[in-house]
Amino acid sequence: MAVKIRLRRMGAKKQPFYRIVVADSRYPRDGRFIEEIGYYNPLSDPSDVKVDAEKVEKWIKNGAQPTDTVKKLLKDNGIIK
Repeated sequence: MAVKIRLRRMGAKKQPFYRIVVADSRYPRDGRFIEEIGYYNPLSDPSDVKVDAEKVEKWIKNGAQPTDTVKKLLKDNGIIK
């Protein structure tokens, strides 16, 4: 089972709001997920990101791979190097 840390799109049309989730890579973008570990709001200025760092570290140690976008968000917030 390939586990990814990725964004799940929420919100209305043209008003995206994302939740950062841990999900099996075989499931659709907005489908079933294992655990929610944070959120990302790109519309606020500056963009609002809240992530549970302990859960991220736990999942990465267990082999979860963050997507490129999530990796950038985590680096910008100092959670991963």
